[in-house]
Amino acid sequence: MDQAIEKVNQSLKKAEIEFPISYIEDLAKTYIRRDLSDDELDELVFKLKNAYDRAHVEAGEAVGTVAAQSVGEPGTQMTMRTFHYAGVTELNVTLGLPRLIEIVDARKDIATPTMDIFFDEERRNDEEFVKTLANKIGKSTVNDILSDFNLNYADMQVEAVLDDKKINEKRLNKEDIIQTIKESFKNKVTINDNDIIFEPAKPEIRELRLLADKVRDLQISGIKHIGKVIIRRDEEEWIIQTEGSNLKQILEMEGIDTYRTTTNNIHEIGEVLGIEAARQSIINEAQNTLSEQGLSVDVRHIMLVADIMTSEGVVKSIGRHGISGEKSSVLARAAFEETGKHLLQASIHGEVDDLTGIIENIIIGQPIPLGTGSVGVKMDYKKE
Repeated sequence: MDQAIEKVNQSLKKAEIEFPISYIEDLAKTYIRRDLSDDELDELVFKLKNAYDRAHVEAGEAVGTVAAQSVGEPGTQMTMRTFHYAGVTELNVTLGLPRLIEIVDARKDIATPTMDIFFDEERRNDEEFVKTLANKIGKSTVNDILSDFNLNYADMQVEAVLDDKKINEKRLNKEDIIQTIKESFKNKVTINDNDIIFEPAKPEIRELRLLADKVRDLQISGIKHIGKVIIRRDEEEWIIQTEGSNLKQILEMEGIDTYRTTTNNIHEIGEVLGIEAARQSIINEAQNTLSEQGLSVDVRHIMLVADIMTSEGVVKSIGRHGISGEKSSVLARAAFEETGKHLLQASIHGEVDDLTGIIENIIIGQPIPLGTGSVGVKMDYKKE
């Protein structure tokens, strides 16, 4: 590898080009992998130099405005269709413009939180382990394991019969189920093997029906906030997709690949893995949302949005409750939304606007500090 890096450095020196270290390392890897000749390496360096120069941002360029236009314009072409079913049939996922709005608004309660759970090398092909874990993760209720269920209005009782076959299919422990039922209904339940009888607090029809709903909906297994679970085979491994998200608890489970397992809830990633992971999640989610609609946006524009949203160590929205509403300039805040409120508050507190940004200078008719406006000219003259 050292020899390859030396070769690359010689080629760069010959072409009078300077590259970042990461570029040099990537070139060295390509040189080894493709077994390039010296002439081919020189040609590759030249082409990369042209691409690198084209990618540079000029000093004073309005990168924020360009980024906003580059993300916003494709947004006008995106479908308003809110949901689709991912995979085969069953998983509900927010798509298109509603999902992009969720991302830039940094919403904590997203419409359809989901997780992709991957397994470590030892267990990614262990079907039995994956199915057992899926049943442990996914929400199961008493209703899922019953063979019979009746409301006995004569004796004012709810009668339920457990199904051993369904319990085994879900890989659940019958003793744990019975213990959960006993703890939930205490003295108002009688258990005789698979036959269970529940009695309402009062002998009334309304109470009996409420009790029946409570019995059917009692959760007997699963992780908090996770509902439906789907197991699918993807190329060479098993993957679990969930409706709902609980990244912290999932990552603590045995056999989970903690590097690849992820959620579409950006705030949850920030809380569990830190702000840099949240930033990367914003980039990934925005790119995936746009690409699903057949739209392509330069990743640097999305990176700039993610940088601004996470620059203060917490995930903030772009709108008035986040970045735009916290600008130091009074006029910039007033120009965005709630004009009267911002001007009144600024007057009461005696705020001063230093006019260092773009919007405030446009409002008062001064040259903006961008492009040629970012260059100051100082007259130098001699006194006679």
